[in-house]
Amino acid sequence: MSVFTVVTDTALRDWLRQYELQLVSFEGIAAGVTNTNYFVDTTHGRFVLTLFETLKLDEVPFYLELMSHLARHGVACPAPLLDRQDRLASMLCDRPACLVSCLHGRDIDAPSSVQCCAVGDMLATQHRAAATFKLTMDNPRGPGWWAQTAKVLYPLMTDAEAALLRDEIRFQAQYRTSQLPRGVIHADLFKDNVLMAGDAIAGFIDFYYACNDVLIYDVAIALNDWARLPDGSIDAELARAFLQGYQAVRPFDAAEIEAWPTMLRAAALRFWVSRLLDLHHPMAGALTYTKDPGTFRALLVEHRARSDFWL
Repeated sequence: MSVFTVVTDTALRDWLRQYELQLVSFEGIAAGVTNTNYFVDTTHGRFVLTLFETLKLDEVPFYLELMSHLARHGVACPAPLLDRQDRLASMLCDRPACLVSCLHGRDIDAPSSVQCCAVGDMLATQHRAAATFKLTMDNPRGPGWWAQTAKVLYPLMTDAEAALLRDEIRFQAQYRTSQLPRGVIHADLFKDNVLMAGDAIAGFIDFYYACNDVLIYDVAIALNDWARLPDGSIDAELARAFLQGYQAVRPFDAAEIEAWPTMLRAAALRFWVSRLLDLHHPMAGALTYTKDPGTFRALLVEHRARSDFWL
């Protein structure tokens, strides 16, 4: 469970007055590794409260405006609420905070091919819908971030792992993505950030790593989790189903097909580095946990050796 900031009953009741909502109860949500989240039950229904642990108040509007835009354009995702001053976010317990609609559904650990196809379809729908979104955000965890963060990590790694990390960062630095379609990406569409209602998508959640980047990089990030088996390997059937769902809405062009193997490696690299950072430099908080970085190290090794990319 990740709850970094403890919210008191009194503080939340006072904060909710600006939404003209009366608190009934609230509880921490056992998910996420960056922000603090609570279910909030009020006399007008259930909402989700997010307190941003790293973002500043003036950085939050990009993400909330994006969610509002996507919700208006056919993407299943939470809709942020405006308070009485028409603000999407304000300060609570010295953190920027927002309130969004609570979707009905649940995350799943072992998706079927049908569910993978549905997620791919909705991700492509999200990419198309975001094409008309006017705000932009550079990717804060792109290649420059990998390289800088790795310098902190090398002394903490085994010689073999450090050599692998150096070699992959060197490889990725030689690759150019200027020819690839770009747009707003989710950048963190793991299984725990999708709520399912049976085989249908109830909603994509946690858009707080969203940014502008290469679209198929976003596909690779999602596929690396949705098609990954418990032993860490990629299931070919799930991978093909995911890609079929995506390309039924937005087919890859020739440059994307050529870049696809590199993007799978880039997606594995990004989360290997971030999990290593979380492991060795964890955020302070009331209740926190870190995820195993070895999962993405092994996946990177697999992608570097494979010849079948399911296209």
